[in-house]
Amino acid sequence: MKTEDINERIAEIEREMALLPDGGVARKEINGKEYYYHRITRNGKRIENYIDRAEVSELKEKIARRKAYAKELKELKESLPKVRRSTSAKVKGRTFRTIVRTGAQLKAQIEGVRRYKKRECIDSLRSYIFGPMQDKVLIIFGLRRTGKTTMIRQILTELTEEEFGKAAFVQVTSRDTLADVDSDLRTLEDAGFRYVFIDEVTLLQDFVEGAALFADIYAGSGMKIVLSGTDSLGFAFTREEQLYDRCIMLHTTFIPYREFEGVLGIHGIDEYIRYGGTMSPGGINYNADAPFSDMRHTEEYIDTAIARNIQHSLKAYRYGGHFRMLLELYERGELTNVINRVVENINHSFTRGVIERTFTSHDISVTSSNLLRDREKPVNIKAHMNLDEITRGIMKMLDILNKAEQSIDIEEGHMSQIREYLTMLDLIMDIDLDYLPEVGNRSTVTVITQPGLRYAQAEAIVENMLLDPEFRELSADERKCILDRLKSEICGRMMEEIVLLETKLACPDKKVFKLQFAVGEFDMVVFDPVAVNCRIYEVKYSREPVPEQFRHLVNDEKCAMTTHRYGDIIGRYVIYRGETSTCGDIQYLNVEEYLNEL
Repeated sequence: MKTEDINERIAEIEREMALLPDGGVARKEINGKEYYYHRITRNGKRIENYIDRAEVSELKEKIARRKAYAKELKELKESLPKVRRSTSAKVKGRTFRTIVRTGAQLKAQIEGVRRYKKRECIDSLRSYIFGPMQDKVLIIFGLRRTGKTTMIRQILTELTEEEFGKAAFVQVTSRDTLADVDSDLRTLEDAGFRYVFIDEVTLLQDFVEGAALFADIYAGSGMKIVLSGTDSLGFAFTREEQLYDRCIMLHTTFIPYREFEGVLGIHGIDEYIRYGGTMSPGGINYNADAPFSDMRHTEEYIDTAIARNIQHSLKAYRYGGHFRMLLELYERGELTNVINRVVENINHSFTRGVIERTFTSHDISVTSSNLLRDREKPVNIKAHMNLDEITRGIMKMLDILNKAEQSIDIEEGHMSQIREYLTMLDLIMDIDLDYLPEVGNRSTVTVITQPGLRYAQAEAIVENMLLDPEFRELSADERKCILDRLKSEICGRMMEEIVLLETKLACPDKKVFKLQFAVGEFDMVVFDPVAVNCRIYEVKYSREPVPEQFRHLVNDEKCAMTTHRYGDIIGRYVIYRGETSTCGDIQYLNVEEYLNEL
């Protein structure tokens, strides 16, 4: 293994170890009852914290994983040339309290990212680093595996030799304190360092309460301070409590299709639907496993990147004083499960909607008709089954899935608060759903901003249908036809949501929404309130243009109501997977081209 590869692996291991607990688990028997404690050593003192019995197994597994990393880390460091064995630089003869890299060590750490393409949001980081002094810190926050640390390493490669000599990378671990980081920053400041990147800073237990230190003391004296961390909710709290207008926030969670294709080198809306949402899928420009490749990896991502993110941030914020309604759930060890269930409930609702529309809608081609028209294997499923019974069975099964392993009732207040935090994490966003002619009737559609996460859960729900006794009575061909059609419908609904979400984010000065009529709908309307006009769209998961696809767009009654409410219709479009073309007044737009041009 090359030296630069070893250094890159060392950096990865140290980052993973920073997120894992050390120490051990102690068992005590008091008055005939068993109690468990997490035993750690801090500054020569042994500390024991009580842990619930239900958490013991997971804690032991994490500690074992940390020890395995430590063993691998030791072996890697021993394989390096002696000049590079140190994990932390020295300045003016002083050893840092935290892991600090400068000079040759830092250059070795960033070497591996030179071949990676850069996300567009790096422009905000670039403007901060190379722009004028602002007495502010820049915060890079987002869910795991969305490119935060990679972006820091990439911007370091853009520094001149002189600037690089004044740059330092600080890796915070769960053992560090704000006082440790403060001490190291003073050392760096005295030595003339001006660019300091602090990774996983939210692991500091006292970060939220003491974050003003970075802006007031160090950024205020001329340092460029960049903070990043996994628990991005903690940054949102910090902005409200400590940093106010003294920070610049750079979000990384949402990764649009354009970046998925351009940065990762992976092409096609289908690939984005199945794996989009992180910077990890193996592709031309990045080489890592996809976290949404199967349900096990997806559940692990929800647990580690989302649920624990919220839980850790709430625990650190005001010393746990912001749990509000969630305090009881946290104390009972149920909060992680409940957060997971809220995410699942959002996707169950989505999947249920797909199934209902697939089997019961006459406004859109139903599964039975599509299967009957199949050119290669036409199947008249109506002749072999009662679709109404099948639909009811699927609905019943989804409800059962939704209630599986529930050990505590979730009130609406719990759901609302967790959804609030999921929104702060940029994991979910709402799209408006307007109605005509009932203009006062409005609702929203909740979109998961990481498509791969939504698809993995929806696919798992659909595949669980195979376990249903009634469904298993169908022939193998019938089951496959129905499951394939449902997965296709899921992709179609998701493509519609992706187009809505990305258009909304790309057009902040316009109102982007779905428009529902008594019969039928426009999949997307883009309304310009200044010019008082609109564009109307249908989004179809199809590669072939068919006149039926735009029948609503040319419906005189629907268009008249739309014009009365939203102004002149200046464009009618069908976004689909085929080639860009025109059909009379209707413009057909290729979905990948449309998303790339936003």
